[in-house]
Amino acid sequence: MRKRFLLIGSIILTASPAFAAKPVPAPSSALTPESTTAAAVAAGRAFLATFDAESCPKVQFAFVAKKSGTLIRFRRTAPDQPVAPVTDEQAKVPVKRGPGMGPPEGFIGEKYGVGVWSNYPVSDVLRPGLQMGQLTPDQKAAAFHLLQTLLSAKGYQKVQDIMGADQALSETGTPFASGQAVYTIAILGEPSETAPWMVQFGGHHLGLNIVIDGPHGAMTPTLTGAQPALFKRDGKTVRVLSGENDKAFAFLNSLNATQKTQAILPYQVADLVQGPGHDGETVIPEGIRGSALTTQQKTLLMEVIAEWAGIINTAYAAPHMQEIRDTLNETWFAWSGPTTHEPDRNGSSYYRIQGPHLWIEFSPQGVGGDPTLHVHTVYRDPSNSYGSRFTAQ
Repeated sequence: MRKRFLLIGSIILTASPAFAAKPVPAPSSALTPESTTAAAVAAGRAFLATFDAESCPKVQFAFVAKKSGTLIRFRRTAPDQPVAPVTDEQAKVPVKRGPGMGPPEGFIGEKYGVGVWSNYPVSDVLRPGLQMGQLTPDQKAAAFHLLQTLLSAKGYQKVQDIMGADQALSETGTPFASGQAVYTIAILGEPSETAPWMVQFGGHHLGLNIVIDGPHGAMTPTLTGAQPALFKRDGKTVRVLSGENDKAFAFLNSLNATQKTQAILPYQVADLVQGPGHDGETVIPEGIRGSALTTQQKTLLMEVIAEWAGIINTAYAAPHMQEIRDTLNETWFAWSGPTTHEPDRNGSSYYRIQGPHLWIEFSPQGVGGDPTLHVHTVYRDPSNSYGSRFTAQ
């Protein structure tokens, strides 16, 4: 999937500290899924309590359990017009092309109930909820506290880094909605320790779908990305998604010549295969199978997987990580592109990890110049899309 984007070459942009998300106190250590859910419910209710009866319906919506998400398209009738959802048939009707019109088939998102997530900016694919720039300081602090409660410390920092990169990009002047102020939050359902509910948060290069159902927490599907992958914050260089890049190269370098021949695809992959709008699709596995790996190589592969599976709070992540470990022999790794990268810089290579409980893609974007500075990734669990294993009985 492609989007309009400014050519930034190899420039390291700087994010303005004025837009930086304020740090909030870390929640008490929650060692069990039950205590994690109790903390999340308290944080969700505290966030909703900052809204009055008139404004609350703008951020809270009904939760309807479904087995999977569905494709949704948005399109403009003219460059100066806002986007609107269209059916597949409407998307086939020719319109005058031009800047801001996007791909002929429309801007793509994935719809789950009223929730929508996408690679595209919020100006191109509309999300329900309120943008961070529309919130009061107390509401914004409560929103970040909710996210910090639902995510691991490393996952929360990853979210801040992605938003920081987008803020740096926005300050160069983008023709689409970017920057921390347009990231959007919505709660689907009522925060509860027994009934399912969902938090959706995202914007340009970030789409979190966090479903809580009693002691169960799922964050698949999720989208993370970076543009630019290098930026300055408080005088220090931040390399977004560095773990996803460096650990994958470490795993690839652990393979012997025969294993690399199996892992490296004979063709180029230039974009996400199962990005938003592709929930429930089946793809034939390619690459090297986990059963062909040594114990050390399996450990390295699990370290790559943890960069996604470990974004959510550890208490929720642990059961999913165990499922992945238990089926690692049935999990495949495939690579496309160069086998080296510059030190302290992300590479330009695509890779995919596919298993019974896992789908990960890391996809540098060739549009606009340097693919090492612009990457999309997606994280799915084909056995538990949107927590459906628990919610859609």
